[in-house]
Amino acid sequence: MLVAFSVTPLGVGDSVGDLVAEAVRVVRASGLPNQTDAMFTTIEGEWDEVMAVVKQAVDAVAAKAPRVSVSIKADVRPGVTDALTAKVEHIERALRE
Repeated sequence: MLVAFSVTPLGVGDSVGDLVAEAVRVVRASGLPNQTDAMFTTIEGEWDEVMAVVKQAVDAVAAKAPRVSVSIKADVRPGVTDALTAKVEHIERALRE
């Protein structure tokens, strides 16, 4: 499955980048395939392992912020692997044609 999520620390002022980096650090340390862009971090893996990483990322931010907002979008497709890159590669191929 793919899970795209965004963690937003609240109550810590206007600059939240350092706290968001803590969440991304947890994701990268997980060893699961992942990608971070300007709005979301996407993780690929099995349900339990992906959701555990999301929780750890939220907990890392919550340790330093009084409130955390989390947005999650999931693509659940049993048996599909490498979706993180395959979806993008499909679009890139279509654009070249």
